[in-house]
Amino acid sequence: MRKIAVITGGGQGIGRAIALSFAQEGYGISIADIHQDRGLETIELLRPFTDDALFMKVDVSKNEEVEQWMERTSSLLGSIDVLVNNAGIMHNTDVLELSAEQFQRVISVNLGGTFHCSQAAARIMKAQERGGAIINLSSTRAVMSEPNTEAYSASKGGISALTHAMAISLGGYGIRVNAISPGWIEVRNAGSFSHTETDKSQHPVGRVGRPEDVAEACLYLASEKAGFITGQNLTIDGGMTVKMMYMEE
Repeated sequence: MRKIAVITGGGQGIGRAIALSFAQEGYGISIADIHQDRGLETIELLRPFTDDALFMKVDVSKNEEVEQWMERTSSLLGSIDVLVNNAGIMHNTDVLELSAEQFQRVISVNLGGTFHCSQAAARIMKAQERGGAIINLSSTRAVMSEPNTEAYSASKGGISALTHAMAISLGGYGIRVNAISPGWIEVRNAGSFSHTETDKSQHPVGRVGRPEDVAEACLYLASEKAGFITGQNLTIDGGMTVKMMYMEE
């Protein structure tokens, strides 16, 4: 039986790369995105690899929209085997000027959306009685920061904590829950930019990350090869967060 992967924020960037990678491995795909045009573009890119490709416009901060998407996916595609919680937003504003509404919007989409989607998918996975895998996109910003990233950093720290909590709660149903914390992942069109040697030198591997680096890790964590891994947070940053940085005078 073909497995089905559901991916939030699948209309562009990392989410699109994840959808393509799973489709190329034989999965049926259901993506959600708040931008309909981008979501439909992704569906067209998936067509050469799968006949089972579904898009629904969803605001993941709204539980009722999430539940409708999950129910539609299960009904039309037959199952939900893998969930990748990729959708996320930033609102980087001076911490002394950041409004309660701006802060709450980031938390509602990034952290609330991850919870809503995980809960809805897990209910379906439990009913199917064959387990599943949930992969949450956290960030290295959960453990290190730049100025004025409070909302985003708080949301990603919450995702990391939510990951190990849900791994314990859902383990009895055969559902594994892990997180990935990307570092600098370049999502712009490859032909429209170039990285400096300084950019590259910040990474021990000698380059900036690509969306495909995250997608490959998602494939692994979703596979039976990772069957003994749950509640973990895999950092994918080319070694950037373990390299000491010195300011030149």
